[in-house]
Amino acid sequence: MGKEVKQLDKLSHSSVETMTQDRPLLPEESAAELEGVFKMLGNRTRLRMIYALTRAGEMCVTELAAALEMKPQAVSNQLQRLTDRGILASKRTGINIYYRVVDTCVISLLDRGIHLKEV
Repeated sequence: MGKEVKQLDKLSHSSVETMTQDRPLLPEESAAELEGVFKMLGNRTRLRMIYALTRAGEMCVTELAAALEMKPQAVSNQLQRLTDRGILASKRTGINIYYRVVDTCVISLLDRGIHLKEV
């Protein structure tokens, strides 16, 4: 890892520490909501979907099902959960519904998670 990358890692880590230290203790209700977000993201199928959508920009159910080698109904089910949570948005074009990631925090979390796995 280059010197510049290490410095960026230190900077981003220290800014996260400062941001967390400046906040009050997490209330029970907020912790429960955050738990729901992490449970939503703690599913390998949904993570793969988010990753595929992030890479492609947007995909319809049949494209995503083919990419993940899953049945369209199973994909559709998970996409609905992610849309309900506000992680994805959809638009209809003809007979297809296209999905895209709209929560940039989720993209950042996924990127950091992949980075942690690679280190």
